[in-house]
Amino acid sequence: MSTLPVVAAVDGSDDSLRALDWALTAARLRKAPLRVVHARQYAPWAQPDVPRAGGPPEPAVDPVLEQARARVESQGTRRVVEYLAPQGPPAAVLPELGSDAQLLVLGSRGRGGFASLLLGSNSLAAARDAPCPVVVVPRPGREVHEGPPVAPGPRVVVGLHIDSPAQAALAFAFAEAEHRSARLHVISSYSWPPVQLWPAPGELMPPAVDENVVEDEIRTEAAALLAVHRERHPHVRVELSTPPGDAAGHLVAASQGAELVTVGRHRRRLLAPVRMIGSVTQAVLLHAASPVAVIPPTAEPARTDG
Repeated sequence: MSTLPVVAAVDGSDDSLRALDWALTAARLRKAPLRVVHARQYAPWAQPDVPRAGGPPEPAVDPVLEQARARVESQGTRRVVEYLAPQGPPAAVLPELGSDAQLLVLGSRGRGGFASLLLGSNSLAAARDAPCPVVVVPRPGREVHEGPPVAPGPRVVVGLHIDSPAQAALAFAFAEAEHRSARLHVISSYSWPPVQLWPAPGELMPPAVDENVVEDEIRTEAAALLAVHRERHPHVRVELSTPPGDAAGHLVAASQGAELVTVGRHRRRLLAPVRMIGSVTQAVLLHAASPVAVIPPTAEPARTDG
C-alpha cells in the first residue's frame, strides 16, 4: 500500500510559506511524499462554462509554485515532492484534496481578506470540511494568557472531553507525539462550580458536590480512555491535567511553546447533520499560539490507497 502524501496549500503569502515549512517537516517525520498545491480561483473570463478565446492565456509557469519549489529545494529535502495548480474556489478545492491525503496543512490566513482577521475563510473551510486531519499554522507572535508552568522539551497537547471523547483526535495526538519524540499533554477540564438546580417547594436541597471527588472521577475516566492508546504507543510519556473551568482557555494557554495542539472537529448530531466546527475547536483555532490540528470524526476517515 502506497503512503498517502502530506498536502501543503500555498498562495504566495508568508503564512502559507510557514505552513509549507511545517508540512515539509511533517512529511519527513512520516516518511511520506509532499504535495504542494496552489488552488487558483477562476478569473471572470475563465469560468468553466465561458469560452476563453477573449481572455489572456494562462501562464506557462505558476509563480506561486515556483516560489514554493525554491523554498523546498533550499532546504535540501530528499522527499518526493509533487506540485499541482488545480483551478477553482480554494474553499471548495482544498477540502477535496484531503480525500487522498493523510494531512492537509495551511496557514491561518492567506493573501486576501482583512489584515485584522485571525483565521481566513479558506483555512476555516478546510478545517470544517476536509475528510483528513487539517493543521492550521498561525502567525508567529500570538500572545496567550499564561497557564501553569510546564517542563521544557517538545510537547503535543490534546483536549479530552470525558462525556464525548474524540477517539480519532486522541489517536492522532499519540501518533504525533511519537513522531516528534514529544511528551503528550492531555487536558480534560470540567465545569466548576456545577450548575445549581433549586428545589421546588417542599423538596430537599441536593447534597453539596465535593470538587475533589469530581476531579478524581474525571482522572479515573480519562485514564481508562487513554489506556488503549498508551498500549499502542508505549514510548509516549503522558501527562494528564484535569483543571476546572473553560476547556478552550486551558488549551490556548497550553499552546504556548507546544509543537501542536490537537482537537476534534465536531461530531455530527441528529438535529445538526451538516459538518460543523465546535465552539472549543473554533476558539483554539482563533487564539492558539502553536499550530492546531483539527481531526474529523472516525465516521469520515480519509481514503487510503491499496
